[in-house]
Amino acid sequence: MSGFRPDQPGVEVRASPNCGVRRDCAAPDMILLHYTGMESGEAAEAWLCDPASEVSSHYLIHEDGRIVQMVREADRAWHAGKSSWHGVTDINSRSVGIEIVNPGHAFGYRNFPKRQIGAVIALCRGIVGRHGIRPECVLGHSDVAPGRKVDPGEKFPWKALAEAGVGLYVRPARISAGQGLGIGNSGEDVARFQARLSRFGYGIEASGVFDERTQIVTAAFQRHFRPRRVDGIADRSTVKTLDSLLGALGSDAG
Repeated sequence: MSGFRPDQPGVEVRASPNCGVRRDCAAPDMILLHYTGMESGEAAEAWLCDPASEVSSHYLIHEDGRIVQMVREADRAWHAGKSSWHGVTDINSRSVGIEIVNPGHAFGYRNFPKRQIGAVIALCRGIVGRHGIRPECVLGHSDVAPGRKVDPGEKFPWKALAEAGVGLYVRPARISAGQGLGIGNSGEDVARFQARLSRFGYGIEASGVFDERTQIVTAAFQRHFRPRRVDGIADRSTVKTLDSLLGALGSDAG
């Protein structure tokens, strides 16, 4: 039994009971990308449809490019968990969640097949067209839940998506020698960097102290936008890449 008519043409439907009504939001304005982090796509698909799991997503994309829709885009899937972006904490009500089959860091994290990424791009383009989602609102689970989640991870090809018109991307600044800001640093430079992260959307306060939370959020930023080195240190490359992103948004980098 299909359960509903798919929002995206050509996808399969396997309805999940793990969903509800969007709260205080008529339509989604974000796309949130995950990896499944399980040993097989079949296991992930079954888990997302099991009422005992209390988790779901709108879509799952297998490694061969096959797309399964589990929750209508009009409904609230349970995929983000405890998370925030620009101060919004009910990410489930604001987003369309896409699970991308990959074993993840726990089971042998590997590159995403080209056919799978092609399906991700096609699906995202459809969602963007249906809901008018802005490029900067196509995010990874690690962006909205730093430290708690690391998916879709540093191997995810954000550049390929952006070249196809999905998401925001700038070329990462070259990594060069220099200590950068890290645990134990404090002062105006730290506060300014924290304020930039917050302005972009990350859940962090400009305390002026480079604490563990700042390190975690910095690593989350790097994992998406400067994946060549994910170390939680605000080096020149990280700061310049963040400035470029804010510039692409037309924001004052401060």
